[in-house]
Amino acid sequence: MTTLQSLEERVAEHYSGLSNQLRKAADYVVANPLDIASRSLRSISVDSGVSPATFSRLSRSLGYDSFETMKDVSRQSVGRSVMSMSERAEQLRRRSKSGVSMLDRQSAACIQNIEEFSSRVDQTKLEQAATRLRCADEVVLLGALASTGITEYMAYLAQFFAPNWSVAGRMGASIASQIAKLHSGCAVLIVTKSPYARRAVIAAKLARDAGADVILVTDHYECPGLAYATYGFVVPTDSPQFFSSYVVTLVLIETLIAMIVAASEADATAEIQRVEAKNQELGEYWTG
Repeated sequence: MTTLQSLEERVAEHYSGLSNQLRKAADYVVANPLDIASRSLRSISVDSGVSPATFSRLSRSLGYDSFETMKDVSRQSVGRSVMSMSERAEQLRRRSKSGVSMLDRQSAACIQNIEEFSSRVDQTKLEQAATRLRCADEVVLLGALASTGITEYMAYLAQFFAPNWSVAGRMGASIASQIAKLHSGCAVLIVTKSPYARRAVIAAKLARDAGADVILVTDHYECPGLAYATYGFVVPTDSPQFFSSYVVTLVLIETLIAMIVAASEADATAEIQRVEAKNQELGEYWTG
């Protein structure tokens, strides 16, 4: 019993014998396999309006030992196999003589990823995440390994209108010192892709423990950091390359920035104008 279909069949088999409350829990499990796979029982309970005890009773009614066992079934069903970079590099080398140009293959994969993400992203969650970033007392960005440059780029965009945004661990600075200052009015945006950086996962937990909201962007529903995310986004990263594509990640963070500015007061525009003026004074731009 390791597939989503098997879980659906198990629910169908027992559904007629479930109480109304257990049916409500069962409906949520079938309709939200990704949440079941990646989120904590507590957060699932809050979103569904069903108590944790009811989900535990449901799992036993369906024949599972515990909710965690049912969660593992859902996790396995939505999980995707992850090849190592060296394995993907070898696959890339073997397919290099396929006759299809690398540009065409890469472009097709990126377009497919964007279309997939656009069709299934939760627009309400996206709006909520943008609102939380816009209204936060302080926003801390954290990317590790290949994701470092992504958060640096987001910080560059934000510095035009949001002086309260910062990048954790920049230039060797202590991540712990920034995490220690977090509170319920803060937000942390973390980008981490497989293989997941240990410090990114731990930072997500510490930030959530401190009461801050965590917006986490990752590539897989098995990312351990999703358990601590207030808003989790799993983006497609399929690529013919030996590395994962960050195209959808860029689309997501640029969309968040645009949503924040669009919903901001007029002072955001004024702030951008001030930064542009200072860049002109400093001669940052080539004028010919």
